[in-house]
Amino acid sequence: MTLLSIRNLHVSIGDKEILKGVDLDIQAGEVHAIMGPNGNGKSTLAGAIAGNPKYTITQGDILYRGRSILDLTVDQRACEGIFLGFQYPVEIPGVSITNFMRTAVSEQRKYRGLDPLTGAEFLRMMEEKKKIVEMTTNLANRSVNEGFSGGEKKKNEIFQMAMLDPSLAILDETDSGLDIDALRIVASGVTKLRRPDNATVVITHYQRLLDFIVPDYVHVLYEGRIVKTGPKELALELEHKGYEWIKEELGQ
Repeated sequence: MTLLSIRNLHVSIGDKEILKGVDLDIQAGEVHAIMGPNGNGKSTLAGAIAGNPKYTITQGDILYRGRSILDLTVDQRACEGIFLGFQYPVEIPGVSITNFMRTAVSEQRKYRGLDPLTGAEFLRMMEEKKKIVEMTTNLANRSVNEGFSGGEKKKNEIFQMAMLDPSLAILDETDSGLDIDALRIVASGVTKLRRPDNATVVITHYQRLLDFIVPDYVHVLYEGRIVKTGPKELALELEHKGYEWIKEELGQ
């Protein structure tokens, strides 16, 4: 089943066009990695899929489960099962992770016409999901990302992903700033959450993350377009040759 289909997507910020005709298809059960130099549209693509209003879609379409989602808000897309893990997760002082997730899960269930979880059901769910990312009770009781290390913030992002159980997860440079132990925990959590009916898009600069999260396909996003797609070995080739190799292939 095709979860995401992007067709000739053009996206601008103000008067500047960032994406210049992106095409991408993602099937259920797949992991896709998107790589490319800084400033070439990777985070813009993630934000456009998630519905960030700062990005203006001037042409093309985004289809999720066969339906255009251009008219859906950020909240609606999240409730439909699209999750975005941020490169720089924000702090929310005064709001505990437990209360934050209770609200998020309740809103998602309400949107889908489901009864809210009881307090006991929610706490059991939290305990189960915390194990996936090796999260301690102390961390779960703190305010969202306040005073967290880089690794703790990314661990919390994957915990949120586990709690919301999205059909499509987009992880925007989730390996940024992580040491090898934190990277292992985060990547292990992503791998444990993989199922035949969901899909993950991993946006990264470095091949090292793909040692832990093995992609089915690697795409190179360069100057607003996907210019090359290949198997996981493409990431190793990029690591070895750098992005100048892509420029040479394009005749630039």
